[in-house]
Amino acid sequence: MIKDKTALDILVIEDNEGDIMLITDYLEEYFETLHITTARTFAEAMARLSDNNIYGYDIVLLDLSLPDKSGAELILELSKVCPDCPLIVLSGYADLDFSIKSLSMGVSDYLIKDDITALMLYKSLLYNLERNRNNKKLKASELKFSNLFNLSPQPMWLYDPVSFAFLQVNLAAINHYGYSEHEFLSMTIMDIRPPEDKDKVQNTITTKTFFPDQPLLSGRFRHHKKSGEMMEVEVYSSEVFVEERACRSVIAIDVTEKLYFENKMTKAIIKTQEDERYEIGGELHDNVCQILATSQLTLGMLKQDLAPRGIEFYEQCKNYIILASNEIRNLSHRLAPAFFVDSTLEDSFKILLKDFNLGDRYEISLYFHEDVNKHLLSQEMQLNLYRILQEQLRNIFKHAKATTIEIDVLVHHDSLKMWISDNGIGFDPSIVKQGIGLSNIKRRAELFSGKFEIEASPGNGCEIAIYLPLKVNSNDMTADVD
Repeated sequence: MIKDKTALDILVIEDNEGDIMLITDYLEEYFETLHITTARTFAEAMARLSDNNIYGYDIVLLDLSLPDKSGAELILELSKVCPDCPLIVLSGYADLDFSIKSLSMGVSDYLIKDDITALMLYKSLLYNLERNRNNKKLKASELKFSNLFNLSPQPMWLYDPVSFAFLQVNLAAINHYGYSEHEFLSMTIMDIRPPEDKDKVQNTITTKTFFPDQPLLSGRFRHHKKSGEMMEVEVYSSEVFVEERACRSVIAIDVTEKLYFENKMTKAIIKTQEDERYEIGGELHDNVCQILATSQLTLGMLKQDLAPRGIEFYEQCKNYIILASNEIRNLSHRLAPAFFVDSTLEDSFKILLKDFNLGDRYEISLYFHEDVNKHLLSQEMQLNLYRILQEQLRNIFKHAKATTIEIDVLVHHDSLKMWISDNGIGFDPSIVKQGIGLSNIKRRAELFSGKFEIEASPGNGCEIAIYLPLKVNSNDMTADVD
């Protein structure tokens, strides 16, 4: 028989010389290299452990009936001095209840002397040594996680994926959110979300699955502190096991201030673009259109001096000038929406849709709920809504191959909702990368702390929804719409 070449240092605590010899024979039958130390009393065992250091022994074999200590007291005392060393009991008494109890006191295995064979002892040693190695690795991993968790400068927590209850929170989370550790542990992760986001958050958590090639999930959400202050956070979540329990680990990075400055920059860029559009639109309307009108008047003065053959060309020139004037007016209105002068947002939408639907290519319905008029919308918000509709109409014209378009504007949960749908060919949002148009829509919505949602599938058209909050938290910097 080929012996196991594993080198082991074993402490046998046994007062019966015959049993020591039998155990030694059993071990030497299967192991090639052994160093066996014996102790015949509890005091001698403590001395051996003290002399050799508890990490010097790979395993301890223990008889429960020693002259100076026995039973449960013996197990508890030895478990204290060698907690990380496998402790296998070799007993002459087949007491099932006590054997089960001993396992809860730190014993790795409980063997009856009369039933022991060399193979049984060999298997027990191998199993418990391997389990001990795995336990040490697990403890080291948990210690590393604990250090990273507690020392992280970013808020972190563990939660139960079934009940959503907080299980652990680090000091950064306590300081940043304002809740005490006791308060956190009596809450669920839904308690730091605004009410209108809870359904979406729950759906995201319950439908997302962790895969080996995608162990980390991320997203941007809104959280509120104990003070009620709302903030935008980037959340990164992974699945972890703590004490053999499946949990979700979360790190939450507050990006409110970052988004505030990004939005400031984006607003500055958009304002510059709008100023340029208005300047161009104004020049086209007030200057170029006037030049064309003057040309038309001058051309009219020539009519009486024209030969009959020249009248045909005169009429053509006149019609071209009128057509050019109308096209320039339409273009100037699109560049500089009329509601900045004397029209409402609804009127401007109607003008935009009329110009877009020349030739009645589409069946278009526009619905403005009366509640929208009860809220005073800033000109900047109105302009962004106009540009969002303009952008989506451009997307529909270029890609959708649609015949019907529906636009609804209404108030929904203290937010202004604009919903745009078409019956076009649709697409799969998970496959088709969002282009510049949709990215512009999303960015414009986020300028007002809003949300952009899209639902589309091949053959089923496309729906987009824009939510812009009407009641803005004074602490929410991303909602600055000056």
